[in-house]
Amino acid sequence: MITVVGEAVMDLVRSVHGATTAHPGGSPANVAVGLGRLGHPVALLTRLGQDAHGAQLAAHLAGSGVALVGGVVDDHPTSTAIAHTDVSGGATYEFAITWHLDGPEPDGLPARSACLHTGSIAATLEPGAGTVRRLMERARGRCTVSYDPNCRPSLMGHPEEARARIESLVASADVVKASDEDLAWLHPGRDVVDVAREWLALGPAVVVVTRGGTGSVGLCREGAVARPAVPVEVTDTVGAGDAFMAGLLDALYRRGLLGVDHADRLHGIDTRALGELLDEASLVSAVTCTRPGANPPTAEELAAFREGRGRAGQESLPLAEGGGAVM
Repeated sequence: MITVVGEAVMDLVRSVHGATTAHPGGSPANVAVGLGRLGHPVALLTRLGQDAHGAQLAAHLAGSGVALVGGVVDDHPTSTAIAHTDVSGGATYEFAITWHLDGPEPDGLPARSACLHTGSIAATLEPGAGTVRRLMERARGRCTVSYDPNCRPSLMGHPEEARARIESLVASADVVKASDEDLAWLHPGRDVVDVAREWLALGPAVVVVTRGGTGSVGLCREGAVARPAVPVEVTDTVGAGDAFMAGLLDALYRRGLLGVDHADRLHGIDTRALGELLDEASLVSAVTCTRPGANPPTAEELAAFREGRGRAGQESLPLAEGGGAVM
């Protein structure tokens, strides 16, 4: 079981041509959906409004095999994000977010959780962020903890204020994924890989930086490894980073690297194995970029995509240099 804690949001995607379409989203919810579609038992602790958007999100999560836990539905509106996409498929966001966890504070994790994942708005926006931080503290030493800051400047205040909160959570995590945009906002003017090295020194086993079409960089105790993105025709990049996160956790799970009993192996991972993890996560992200909204692939769709690349004479893993998905 992988437990995910965080916001579920309805993305209202507005194209450069003015059309608006609604897609289920929210960074932690997207990760949960990605894991469910890849075949993992996954539970999501979140909140939804008692409205049409909330009902649509609940149906979307259930349809992807995500079990909802905690006091899910309340009388506040379901959170929304207006995503504006540009001609390249890139997205910027405006938010209307309500984030709290109703009812008694959750006491620990669902039984048999190998991993707790959280991040983004849920870990920084009060009053719910306090509960998320306490859950991370309780999970430490009981399961693998993964974290993606997925910075939203319009909701997180000044980078100086956000930096201390975010880096305290980095220090509580075993696996951290951030984008180069996250790190550039938190540490303007600095080399993002240097920042990632400092984050690794805070305690995680692995820190990964996604760099859009350039690919990704992973850091572990042995050193750093850079991998290219998978070349695809991008429809939009909504949910691409979350799909990468789901793909990364999937790859870790399948290698037996999640769970407290495997902590020593995770913290001893080498750059060769880390590079393979990045390649597999990039493939999940790439498929997501080929279709609108945060719509990660199922395990069957991922296998078909990989097989199609093989039939075209392209390597599946390791991946070839070239253009690619944005994460």
